[in-house]
Amino acid sequence: MNKLTSMALGLMLAAGNAAAASYGEQLEGFPMPYPLQHFTFSSQQQSLSMGYMDVKPVGNANGHVVVLMHGKNFCGATWESTLRALSQQGYRVIAPDQIGFCTSTKPANYQYSFQQLANNTHQLLQHLGVKKAIVIGHSTGGMLATRYALMYPQQTEKLVMVNPIGLEDWKAKGAPWRSVDDWYQRELKLSAEGIKKYEQQTYYSGQWKPEYDKWVDMLAGLNSGPGHKKVAWNSALIYDMIYTQPVYYELPDLRVPTTLFIGTADTTAIGSDIATPEVKAQLGHYEVLGKEAAKRIPHAHLVEFDGMGHAPQMEAPEKFHQALIEDLATLK
Repeated sequence: MNKLTSMALGLMLAAGNAAAASYGEQLEGFPMPYPLQHFTFSSQQQSLSMGYMDVKPVGNANGHVVVLMHGKNFCGATWESTLRALSQQGYRVIAPDQIGFCTSTKPANYQYSFQQLANNTHQLLQHLGVKKAIVIGHSTGGMLATRYALMYPQQTEKLVMVNPIGLEDWKAKGAPWRSVDDWYQRELKLSAEGIKKYEQQTYYSGQWKPEYDKWVDMLAGLNSGPGHKKVAWNSALIYDMIYTQPVYYELPDLRVPTTLFIGTADTTAIGSDIATPEVKAQLGHYEVLGKEAAKRIPHAHLVEFDGMGHAPQMEAPEKFHQALIEDLATLK
């Protein structure tokens, strides 16, 4: 075997090993960027465990606490660069995994609602002695952060939404309903190849960088691991929650300082994959949705990232974090 053939074989084996990654039901085996802790509490007549990272400020603390809320296809770990950037600025940063996700319990039965997840998070913060926090939510986490701010305005110092989904009501626009059983069958079929294709198109504006691979590995490994069916079932229940529980109509009710960070090339919309071409053409126009949402939220501030996709904090972390730190600096 010549050197070139040997190198090629080595690359193929490495690719095969990456594709075959498998993690435990609570993401056991995945390398976390910061120490993982667990909060055990009772909810809906069962004991649940919520994984979280609590990153202390580097150097002098500025007295502010930031809570990072992940999206549907994300985990607390995907906030890695944001955890680092904010802690270096003196913030205490807490990144929980919501029940049903990542390092947290996957219940056999759970009535998912954004209110329930917000309450779970509030219990975690009470447990950690946090009385007030800056709440930053990305994607589905933006819907959750909005619900949290509506339920706990006195405990929300500021609301920041990063390409939140739910800036429109997909159902009202004609996006078709899926049963939980249909969602479950869909989730059972998730693969690393399918995840990468979707993320490249939607999250990163058609581009791809090697540093994105580990997030595909994380999600694919969780879905293909020993908790495969539990992970898929909870994912199905969560998708039903997202589709049936819009926060869109309550955006005008927000009473906390709010900033929207929007990658304008984003096209994320629940149900668009099975919608008719006519309906799909109406969904997911973030270059419009961000501006419309900013007008509906009292005194909201809008920051747009032209040409970026669903995850600007991962697509252009330095640019995003500079804008975020400047925005948070306006707090006293």
